[in-house]
Amino acid sequence: MTTLDTPDTPFAVVDTTRLDRNIQRLQDHLDTLGVPLRLHVKTSKSIDVARRVHADEPGPITVSTLGEAEYFADAGYRDILYAVGIDPHKLPRVAALITRGIKITVLLDSSAQADAVTRFAREHGIRIPALIEIDCDGHRGGVTPSDPALVEIAQILVDNLAGVLGHAGESYFAYTSDALRKAAEDERDATVGAAHVLGLAGLPCPVVSVGSTPTAHGAIDLTGVTEVRAGNYVFFDLVMAGIGICTPDDLALSVVVTVIGHQPAKNWTITDGGWMATSRDRGPQNQPVDQGYGLVTTLAGQLIPDLIMTGASQEHGILTPRPDSPHPTPDLPLGTRLRILPNHACATAAQHDRYHVIDGSSAATTPVIDAVWARHNGW
Repeated sequence: MTTLDTPDTPFAVVDTTRLDRNIQRLQDHLDTLGVPLRLHVKTSKSIDVARRVHADEPGPITVSTLGEAEYFADAGYRDILYAVGIDPHKLPRVAALITRGIKITVLLDSSAQADAVTRFAREHGIRIPALIEIDCDGHRGGVTPSDPALVEIAQILVDNLAGVLGHAGESYFAYTSDALRKAAEDERDATVGAAHVLGLAGLPCPVVSVGSTPTAHGAIDLTGVTEVRAGNYVFFDLVMAGIGICTPDDLALSVVVTVIGHQPAKNWTITDGGWMATSRDRGPQNQPVDQGYGLVTTLAGQLIPDLIMTGASQEHGILTPRPDSPHPTPDLPLGTRLRILPNHACATAAQHDRYHVIDGSSAATTPVIDAVWARHNGW
């Protein structure tokens, strides 16, 4: 029997009890709103995780790299949205997927991109479905619904126009339920509004795509939306806990590390899990509670009060109590195994090529590893 005290550390762990609960929670919410999910696989990059979301057959997915698209296409996924602005030199890889019978949709927000897609599609005798990215909160890319460029881009795309897409990136900085609802409303209104503008110009807009993990959970009305994209929610993380979407007890991903030393004068406990295991992401540092590089639990998953990972070099992690903590510094002898709950699940998962899988419903102090799931790390 293999348990969490068997493999060499550091390694990533997925708790299927929490994973399945997170999956069901969002599915129930979207069922109530009457809008289908397009799973974003950039977080887990795992066929096994995707199959727990799409239990019957491969469903629609979102990817962040063409490597992910090819990996999931090989596993039978046929409806793929590549949700990063298209670079013309990547169009041959897009075309190769289309010739395999894959429906792959690209994303763009400029006339130059639209012209490149249209010319390439015409030259190769194919259709490349394209969504126009809508700027709903000034966070990153996209055009606003009132920008004349919206219609100009759509007119260049001609038959390749598939619809519009919005992403409320600022929702990751919404710290109240009202702010989350407002972010979801703004995302919906901007994206549906853009579709309306295209309709008035006589241009088709069958797809109205919105999504982020915060707005997917915060939305209360998705009238006019045809799909919701979300991916982080399968694992959740401390950033999501910091904005109130979940609690640390919902985090399905963690990293097992081993205590390898101490610096008593500095009140440090040193582990073999540095940023190569947990990432350098410090997302919660701008939230009301700074979680350092992650919270610390026992091997069984119980939070150790006020102990956080405060330092990270490449292969070393430093654990210290929070300042002014009323709890005594825990006695963690050399060789003690612990788990780190990550700030950003996407970034932490990206540091590992597989997940060791446990059923968190067990109360065992050293959980049994039920399976090892591969993940995709290529481009």
